[in-house]
Amino acid sequence: MMDLRQLKALEIAARHKIPFDGAAWLVPSQSSPGTVYRVTLGDRLNCDCDDFPLRQKPCKHILAAQLVCAREHGGPTPAIATDAVPIPPTYRQNWPQYNEAQQTEKRRFRVLLFDLCAGLADPPQPGPGRRRTPMADMAFACALKVFTTLSSRRFACDLADAHQLGYLSHLMNSVSVCSYLENDLLTPVLAGAIVRSSLPLRAIETDFAPDSTGFSTSRTVRWFDEKYGVQRSGHDWVKAHIMTGVKTNVVTAVEIHGPDAADSPQFKPLLETTTRNFTVKEVSADKAYSSLENVEAVEALAAFPAIAFKANATGAAGGAFARLFYYYSFHREEFLKSYHKRSNVESTFSMVKAKFGACVRSKTATAMTNEVLCKLLCHNICCVISSQIELGIVPVFWEDEPAASPASRPLATPA
Repeated sequence: MMDLRQLKALEIAARHKIPFDGAAWLVPSQSSPGTVYRVTLGDRLNCDCDDFPLRQKPCKHILAAQLVCAREHGGPTPAIATDAVPIPPTYRQNWPQYNEAQQTEKRRFRVLLFDLCAGLADPPQPGPGRRRTPMADMAFACALKVFTTLSSRRFACDLADAHQLGYLSHLMNSVSVCSYLENDLLTPVLAGAIVRSSLPLRAIETDFAPDSTGFSTSRTVRWFDEKYGVQRSGHDWVKAHIMTGVKTNVVTAVEIHGPDAADSPQFKPLLETTTRNFTVKEVSADKAYSSLENVEAVEALAAFPAIAFKANATGAAGGAFARLFYYYSFHREEFLKSYHKRSNVESTFSMVKAKFGACVRSKTATAMTNEVLCKLLCHNICCVISSQIELGIVPVFWEDEPAASPASRPLATPA
């Protein structure tokens, strides 16, 4: 039976022009417009995509180049069985549980967010002058605004409802929430809230995956492209580095840095934050995190580092890196089973952007950072709500709450 790579290769060969430059075939990417992979055929197949170096088997780009070579130059045709078209795997959704999680999410979200923000310490404010808004109110209002995805003015009704239900100490102007996001004192508070919001799932998550993504901003930047000698422009972005659990997609650690910050240096801070609250048994990451220091950091926890290798990697580094490289070389199928868990971090980014937006509305650097942190905080609370229902987690409630069925009450977070 034809597999999915063969099906995609047939599609590439049929829809795209694949020229030969005298040394290699130039195969366009299906997922990244403008990206072209160089494919070498013959006795030593090679492709500079991520799939071929990892699997060491013909990728869809090599198969597409072989098809075009056979069609236009009489080269060898790859054996592709076309009797049956492959069907992508599907996963059954438990609709009653999903419906319950979605229909009760907003009410439970406000209760959990209020409990998470309660007791936040206010920074000292010496001297006379108007007193600052309590940190608990600022954090609650900012996160709730991001959760609703509404503009500042349209958010006024939600603020009034929150005040009426006792979640805010006083009724504030909805436009003032924008100024709260510009407060740099809020940044460590939101980062800490993200970590605390993941704690209810620490008994479930043991395997983790790091990665980074960008959130587009309204600011436009210009740069000179030295390769083509032209001036280019585009939207600036905020880059978020996260560590996520592969079962529930909860974010266990986050680092926000500039758009040009490399991924590998953020690995150890993310791992250290995660290990303070979770038992780490496995970490899956792409080749951007491939380094001796990162592999040793995972091995020091008695965990398995399923980190992909770069094309020029060897076991010459010795130590933990060499052991992992030889395991990858001789037990590739087992390694790939663990490595492919990293696709869950892509699902986490997709969940966050689909639900709370792929761009930020704020204008200043501090406000943009805080807005991204609010998106991740909202995502974590939603993960706790859905996991409590879908995974059958027995909730622990506050002492002063009346007895009720699990389906009618929110899940409490630990203190």
